[in-house]
Amino acid sequence: MKTYSTRGRAPQVSISEAIAAGLAPDGGLYLPESWPRFSTADFDGADTLADVGQRLLQPFFAGDTLEAALPAICADAFAIAPPLVEFGKPGDFLLELFHGPTAAFKDYGAAFLAGCLAALPQGDKPLTIVVATSGDTGAAVAAAFHGRPGFRVAILYPDGRVSSRQAHQLGCFGDNVQAYKVDGSFDDCQRLAKAVLADADFRSEVPLGSANSISLGRLLPQAAYYAHAALKHWRASGHALNFVVPTGNLGNGLACLLAKRMGLPIGEVVLASNANTVLPDFFAGGDYAPRPSIATLANAMDVGAPSNFERLQFLYPDASELRRTLRAEAVSDAQIRAAIVRVRDERGHVICPHTACAAEVLDRLRACGEPGDWAAVATAHPAKFPEVVEPLLGEAIVPPPALAAMLQRPSHAQGLANDVALLKECLRNA
Repeated sequence: MKTYSTRGRAPQVSISEAIAAGLAPDGGLYLPESWPRFSTADFDGADTLADVGQRLLQPFFAGDTLEAALPAICADAFAIAPPLVEFGKPGDFLLELFHGPTAAFKDYGAAFLAGCLAALPQGDKPLTIVVATSGDTGAAVAAAFHGRPGFRVAILYPDGRVSSRQAHQLGCFGDNVQAYKVDGSFDDCQRLAKAVLADADFRSEVPLGSANSISLGRLLPQAAYYAHAALKHWRASGHALNFVVPTGNLGNGLACLLAKRMGLPIGEVVLASNANTVLPDFFAGGDYAPRPSIATLANAMDVGAPSNFERLQFLYPDASELRRTLRAEAVSDAQIRAAIVRVRDERGHVICPHTACAAEVLDRLRACGEPGDWAAVATAHPAKFPEVVEPLLGEAIVPPPALAAMLQRPSHAQGLANDVALLKECLRNA
């Protein structure tokens, strides 16, 4: 399938070319030229996440260089099916996306992207994957590409604005992975990444790829776990499943909406933001107005200029239609703290600050009489945020084995000023 840029000033390219490039030459984001439509019957016999993911994504890769490799890529990236568990009250569920190697939902998309890029022809020079992270993306990308021949990874994260365990993860890989702690916010990291990715002359000197959700290779596979959860619920109950999705850069929320757009049995999609209210303000009727991000307890969502909003506006150019399609609500730090305690006491689950945003919004919906079956999306394991969760609950949170192993490794990150020229020099000399 061909893809095109949201800005319309770049030639159409194949999906494998779009995945390899990350960002379009005109600075836009790639989208497929068409969207397949499925019925639930199209997934008959597909029970595993890998099988559902392969059927969902196959139309995008039909006739592409990557088509033959797609089954193996899906088998690897989707090996761990995220549990859809009861969430303490009738009709409420929790979709646990944190059972991968770095204990965050980003593991699925990162592994899929790494599989795609590894299956494509390699150039003479290594491909450097540049990834901006507000906490979780960088570690997932590092884990997916660590030790892969022909690849390097450059992680940009905001110094002092990720949890201690997130920072340790980002710097614990070594080898072909280098972490840079940037003097600035996540939005600054994202601007740096976009600046080097959009520089054609620099990319001819240092081959670059992207692993943020600006990459189709990260965005599309995230729709698979929503499709899988919705189908599982549909088969058990005959009902569509509604989702509350914590969101920052909007990739995860958009992936859920795309699964619904393709015909999966998904009902309402509600976005849960932290105190960075760009999206809630827009969906409440205001103008889309990116602004500097502010630091919150849900740090991986500290985004003031969500990249994927460009895709969302392209798919729904009528703002009124877009506002009818999605809702978004903001959650303060005080509400995050209260939700973490309330969910433990009333629902019997220990959750991370990002998942707490979804839980808070779900409680608001139920308080307003919202009917139907709802799943709050759990995007990371609470053990990644001991500074927040443990004092609130008065108990230690045991890290899952993979995270515990990472925390035993030495960790190092290189300081980096918020300067594109300095980043280019680092990438040249890596």
